[in-house]
Amino acid sequence: MRILHIDCGQEMRGGQWQALYLVRGLRARGHEVRLLARARSPLLERARAEGLDALPFTAWELASQARRFDIVHAHDARSHALAALIVGGPLVVSRRVGFPLRSSLASRWKYARARHYIAVSEFVAGRLMEAGVSSADISVVYDGVPVCERAGQLGARLVAPASEDPMKGSDLAASAAVRAGVPIQFSTEIARDLDGARALVYITRSEGLGSAALVAMAAGVPVIASRVGGLPEAVVDGETGLLVENTVDGIAEAMRRILADPASAAAMGAAARKRAAERFSIDRMVEGAIRCYEKAARS
Repeated sequence: MRILHIDCGQEMRGGQWQALYLVRGLRARGHEVRLLARARSPLLERARAEGLDALPFTAWELASQARRFDIVHAHDARSHALAALIVGGPLVVSRRVGFPLRSSLASRWKYARARHYIAVSEFVAGRLMEAGVSSADISVVYDGVPVCERAGQLGARLVAPASEDPMKGSDLAASAAVRAGVPIQFSTEIARDLDGARALVYITRSEGLGSAALVAMAAGVPVIASRVGGLPEAVVDGETGLLVENTVDGIAEAMRRILADPASAAAMGAAARKRAAERFSIDRMVEGAIRCYEKAARS
């Protein structure tokens, strides 16, 4: 199968990592794949450094390339909007965010254009159906992450994603750490800084799934996560981490609990790594995407 991937993201965030993992996995399975990504973006540079077929994205390039491929896969909102206008053949769209869809005429037209949607969680699939997308045109394909061959030893640090996005809850995590009287490290390199961490603190007001939470689980690190969006589909409360309400007291109590009981934290970390290997592997994600392409090609 020939699949053209488009991603207009400027940063290397969860969606861009998923696009890179998917392009790698599809090529390894013998599919013809090409990636169009924003010029000078980290995604384009990483793909080219790995020898993947990748070109700078422009609307003209999309129009020119789309005719040569069986499927076009849009990985972000801007790619979706442009592909809806330009692509005439089968279009598959990844939906990663937990926000409700807009109800404008333009939005309804755009969402009617795709042949199939890949939702990163059951929660996101529900958002699509609330907006009128048929359940037959939606498949839930969870993100895939590399699973560490051997989990490291848990330390005594709490790590949280560094973000200025007001929806991401860094303010709540910081206030909770002060309330609990414990230090917390806000990181822009989660995979690196998980080494020696006791837990990842993933507090957010809205979330499609939570790829950083999956990265922590795959490293054998338990997760303290908000009970919102798709996060409860990733983190099993009391088994692979702790789910909390978005209150300073509730988050602080979870921090104290996980720091006070190293044995329990280690058991949750081991269970988290097992769950990541079973449900959130890259192979599983790639195979799920292939099934979506086959559905789109038949419809």
